[in-house]
Order: sequence, then structure tokens, then C-alpha cells
Amino acid sequence: MFKRLSNIVQPSRNLFENFFRRSKELPSKERRIVNNKFGQYELIEPWYLSPIKEIPSSIPKPCYYKPFSQEIPPPSIEIKNDDQIESMRRSCKLAKTVLNYTNKIIKPGITTDFLDQQLHTLIINSGAYPSPLAYYGFPKSICTSVNNVACHGIPDNRPLVEGDSINVDVSVYLNGFHGDCAAMFTIGEVDDQMKKLINVTGKCLYAAIDICRPNEQFCNIGHVIEEIANANGFSVIPYFAGHGIGNYFHGLPDIFHFANDEAGEMQPGMTFTIEPVLTQGDSEIRVLEDGWTAVTVDGARTAQMEHTVLITQTGCEILTR
Repeated sequence: MFKRLSNIVQPSRNLFENFFRRSKELPSKERRIVNNKFGQYELIEPWYLSPIKEIPSSIPKPCYYKPFSQEIPPPSIEIKNDDQIESMRRSCKLAKTVLNYTNKIIKPGITTDFLDQQLHTLIINSGAYPSPLAYYGFPKSICTSVNNVACHGIPDNRPLVEGDSINVDVSVYLNGFHGDCAAMFTIGEVDDQMKKLINVTGKCLYAAIDICRPNEQFCNIGHVIEEIANANGFSVIPYFAGHGIGNYFHGLPDIFHFANDEAGEMQPGMTFTIEPVLTQGDSEIRVLEDGWTAVTVDGARTAQMEHTVLITQTGCEILTR
């Protein structure tokens, strides 16, 4: 999540405030249904945003919550000690609990803004901070990427409809450590093409996790994922990477999900995310004017799944299982 791209201009708070003002003035959005080689579904473009939510003063906040502040991750890949690992387990467990709550409320007719509100409240009531909020200006507490949105979808007032597929990405900051995970959800019945894409994305994620162990090359994650994706007729979108995580939201290592020859080996005590984005069509994306929402150029649908993993002495542990 939140692999920043060099061609993305990070939006300012004023930009989002302008969106809020405009949302009161503009008419309802038109909905665009396509029926093409990728299936029949609605092409997504941003609707309107509700105001940025306040965080209670009692909730510990990451450094980037302050205006003009950014986190500074370690300059090299961090090897965590037992106390840090235990803190990671707690934050990752909460992230997965929050993500799973989506199953109880997601249905046709609710908006992604409503979903954001519900999960935001659950995170705050658990004594944690929703990691995405205010990260480089991101205005919401979760990411919701629907249909042709590849990554970083911003929750808005568009109602979900039968046949939508949605990636929900949840990250929390609890007791000084971040936990990060994402899953796919379907709204009612989806077509066989989308079912296959979701299934293959899961296979890619778990096949990549299966090779994680001490002394394994990080680059082999990308080789495994791309091989499975291509064998099933799908493409890996290369612009979004997994990342190291700890008391920082994003740090080394960068985890590329496509075939690559980047140097680096896994060692016990490392924690990082694996989060491939697959698409039915071409791998090219464009980033919309909000500076975050990345959509496929050809309008094809996408799927993304994510876990945070820990390298152990003998293999790996999925912290967000």
C-alpha cells in the first residue's frame, strides 16, 4: 500500500477542501457501465468526499500527522528484536480484525465513505490510529479500490452496486507500530472472469509467502508472482510495491511483484508486506487529479491482496493471518 510514484503530485489539504466544497454544488455523477472482453461492470471515477475526520487527542499518532512532517524510516532493512516483533503481532492482529469486519457490513447500496466511517470508528475505539489518514495528505482512514481502480482509491459517496469488486486496504498504528493488510470483496454476484482474477491473485500472494525464509532473495517474490499471473492470462501492475514496516509505515525493503534482479536477502527479524496488484488487461495505469487514485488505462479490472510477514529462523510467519 502507498508505494509512492515519482509521477504522482501529492495533493494538498486545500485541494481536498476544494473537492468538499464542490461536492455541494455538482449534480449526481453519471454511471458508466461497460460490456467488453473483460466483462460487464461499472467504470469507476471519483465521486465526492466527506470532510476529513478528527482524531481524539487520546489516540497516539504517527509523526506524519503533524502538518509538514514526514516519517524517516531506518536507512537499512531493520532486524527487529523480540519486543518489537511482539508489538508488530498486536498491530497486525488488530489490522486483520478491522479488515474482517468489512464482511459484516459490505453490501449493495452502502458507500465506500460509510465503510471508511465504520472501520475508522472501530480502529479509534481499539485505541489505534488509522495509518493512511494524513499520510502525504491522504484524506481517509482506509483505501477502497473498486473495479478498474488499481490502488489508492479514496472512499467517497458512490454507492456500491451488484457486480462490483473492491479491494479494502487497512493499516493501523497501535502502540507505536503499524500493521497492514488488504483483501478483495465482491458485491453480490460477480462474473467468472473476476472470480478467476481474485483466485489467481490469492495464489500469487500465498505462493510468494511460501518461499519466504532466511537467505532467500527478495527478487524471487516477483519471479513467483509474475510467473503465476502470466500463466493464467493476467498482468502484474508493476508500479506498486510491498515495503518494510514497523514503527515506520513504509521503509526498506522494497518488495517488487514482477520479475526483477534487485539484490537483497531475507533474514530473521525482518518484517515486510507482500501485496501484488493483478489486472485482466494491460499493466499501464494513470493517476487521477486527486493525486492518489490509480486506474487502469484500458479500463480493465484489478485485484490486490496483502499480508504483513515476519521472517523467522526457519521460515516466515504471516502476522496478518
